[in-house]
Amino acid sequence: MTAAPIESTDVVLFESLTTQSGHVIGLATLNMPRTLNGLSLDMVRLLDAQLKAWRDDANVSAVVMRGAGEKAFCAGGDLHGIYKSMVVNLGRPGHDNTFACDFFAEEYALDYLIHTFPKPIICWGDGIVMGGGMGLMMGASHRIVTEHSALAMPEITVGLFPDVGGSWLLARAPGRTGLFLGLTGLTIHAGDALFCGMADYCVKRNSWSALLQSLTETDWSEQNQAFELTAEAIRLNQAEPPVQGPVRQYFDDVNRVCAGFDLDRIVASIQTLENHPEPAFHRAVKNLQRGCPGSARLTWLLYQRAPLLSLVEIFKLEYGVAVECAASGSFQEGIRALLIDKDRTPKWPTATLVETDGEWSNPYFAFKTTDSRHPLAKLGQT
Repeated sequence: MTAAPIESTDVVLFESLTTQSGHVIGLATLNMPRTLNGLSLDMVRLLDAQLKAWRDDANVSAVVMRGAGEKAFCAGGDLHGIYKSMVVNLGRPGHDNTFACDFFAEEYALDYLIHTFPKPIICWGDGIVMGGGMGLMMGASHRIVTEHSALAMPEITVGLFPDVGGSWLLARAPGRTGLFLGLTGLTIHAGDALFCGMADYCVKRNSWSALLQSLTETDWSEQNQAFELTAEAIRLNQAEPPVQGPVRQYFDDVNRVCAGFDLDRIVASIQTLENHPEPAFHRAVKNLQRGCPGSARLTWLLYQRAPLLSLVEIFKLEYGVAVECAASGSFQEGIRALLIDKDRTPKWPTATLVETDGEWSNPYFAFKTTDSRHPLAKLGQT
């Protein structure tokens, strides 16, 4: 069984697939293929409302999320929209930028909803999955990659940091692989996505229709078994294990260069991989060298804090850091260089890692997670 063809101007399409047992599978399709399904505030609001409706509908047994087209599930957030808001609010405090504040708060709340959804959510992570796309995917209960999947948290290249709960995800990756991926923005594929805990299953792209058929042919009468029934339907279509990716293959090297508690030494050590036989590590080094030093510092500080925090606390902490990034100039400059002028030569306000040491980071963590005025103050409360 396949869903209806996508020929709509709606930014997110919602469909209900009726199963043989009379239950319903909700299908949400991010429908902006020309922009690689980049996540806008309108899309966030539509997804939030529909997921809550499906959550509260007793006939809905599971939800599937996918992206339109074959290039991407979701390549990130609405960077153009955020850039415009930063230009308008240049030189003003972060909380004056209402668009950025609303975007981060509502995006993070949506991500948290997915993390805590009481029914199975399958994420079809085919094609590019980056930034905001990772935020949608990482909270899903059943995360699928294909032979065409390309995952990354490349925020260091635009002056941000691995947000949308990225601190949570990277701190829980095996060894120091999460820190390595956060500092380098390295793109990984199916094998490393599974190894690093960013995906649960590998299914070939051409098995999409078969997967939907398996889900609709499942007997969903035993709702208390919904998560296992979902897993069984996916396993019926599971591909052969993908080849090992470079992060898994050279796991010891990654741990070695990211060892210790001195960021300056870690960054210097990672750069020694420019002589490594693995070409992917050469790209990782270039990303780090060209990336924003402030982003590297924030990634490191959040990586250290994340293991001690709950998921709610992490989203609240990331919100304050993200809003300050939107006011500090680095995020604006990173987007300018990558997407606006496309010269790929950002002039970072903090040009060296040394400049980000000491008290430099204090403004980013000034908004306390316990503040009753926090936009996410009610996150996690029933």
